[in-house]
Amino acid sequence: MEHDAHDAAAELTHGTAVPAEGPIPLLQPAYFDNLIFWAVIALVAIYFILTRMALPRIGSTIATREGTINSDLAAAETLRAQARDAQAAYDKAVADARAEANRIAQATRAQIQAELDTALAQADAQIDARAAEGARAVAGIQAQAQASVAEVARDAAREILRVMGAQVDEVAVDRAVSQRVGG
Repeated sequence: MEHDAHDAAAELTHGTAVPAEGPIPLLQPAYFDNLIFWAVIALVAIYFILTRMALPRIGSTIATREGTINSDLAAAETLRAQARDAQAAYDKAVADARAEANRIAQATRAQIQAELDTALAQADAQIDARAAEGARAVAGIQAQAQASVAEVARDAAREILRVMGAQVDEVAVDRAVSQRVGG
């Protein structure tokens, strides 16, 4: 009963009777002409909407993005070249700084060596002067000691001769002591 009411309502709204051939009316061959017509209209409308509105916007967006990417790639290549130049400049600066440091170190070593040589020469001269002065002092002390020894020997010889009771001949004692002390 309920099914008959539904068929009657369908006849009133469409004006034709609905065939009762299957559960889905759209898959019945009687509706194919109407379905194909509206499918073609929908596809043509979608085609025009896509070709006139969506695809140009998508194409312009793609072109814009492609242009942005190309400009970014060009900027990146420029920055890469600048980075290479900066790296080369840095490497050159480091090499120059090392060379300058080596030159300064070498000059400083040479200056220090020259100052050291001068100081050593002065020290050697002072040592030689002091050694000569010491040698003169030793020679003077030695001569004085030798004169003192000779004087003591003369005095001892005279005293020995006096103690023994002999006649003291000053000239003979001086000559004998001079011969013995001198050689």
